[in-house]
Amino acid sequence: MKAALVGFALCASVVLAGAEIVTKPVEYEQGGTSFQGYLVYDDTLTAKGKLPGVLVVPEWWGLNDFVKGRAEELAKLGYVAFAADMYGGGQSTTDPEKAKQLATAVYGKPALLAERSQAALDQLLKTDLVDPSKVAAIGFCFGGSVIQALAYSGAPLKGIVVFHGGLIPAPEGAAEKNKAKFLIMEGALDPSLKKETVDAFIKALDDGKFDYQYLSYSGALHAFMNPDADKYHAAGLTMVAYNPEVAKRAWNQMQVFFKEIFGEAGKSQG
Repeated sequence: MKAALVGFALCASVVLAGAEIVTKPVEYEQGGTSFQGYLVYDDTLTAKGKLPGVLVVPEWWGLNDFVKGRAEELAKLGYVAFAADMYGGGQSTTDPEKAKQLATAVYGKPALLAERSQAALDQLLKTDLVDPSKVAAIGFCFGGSVIQALAYSGAPLKGIVVFHGGLIPAPEGAAEKNKAKFLIMEGALDPSLKKETVDAFIKALDDGKFDYQYLSYSGALHAFMNPDADKYHAAGLTMVAYNPEVAKRAWNQMQVFFKEIFGEAGKSQG
């Protein structure tokens, strides 16, 4: 991927106020489509050695400020984070109809979801900043479904964290390929999660003897992590709403999970 390497080398770094956090756009290609991800890390830590890496996959809105902000928060915690572009060209939108159009083109195609997210994961690993034995993925809504498909494909992940994501039951043969522990966090009031959907998902994980945690947060609707969800709720998308208390709990739970699978953040422990 010569173009990706050139794009990575030439991109400008930005240091965020109050922290030695470097952000870089990273151009790459997969299946004839050009993508632009977002790499974030603390260069005071990477100067000391390789760090655990986290792939971040966005909601159906695309690569927007919310998901970039989550990547920046991960970097502050001591991880190298890479926010994936799932649509090409770093696209994002605030229009639900456009988001639906973009997501529908790839959703329901587990192989394509896995290929595009694997291409982003490859970029994270190519930075040479990451301990390849300590890599995880997190995903929000649409992105939560994406990282399930990635794990089922056998990607080298220690764990995945699903925030209010669509549930994909493990397909045949996925249990033998999967290398990741699962942390799934959903809103108890999310109308998109029918009881039969949740039951089928958990049964598939149990049948495959996956190592998983499934947490259901009372009072939470879909998209509880994203402050912008309230704007969409007010505009008539009533299935979504930001829940700051649940968002804090879920983010803290992710950190507990990462300490379990990685050890302490910001340290490469072989």
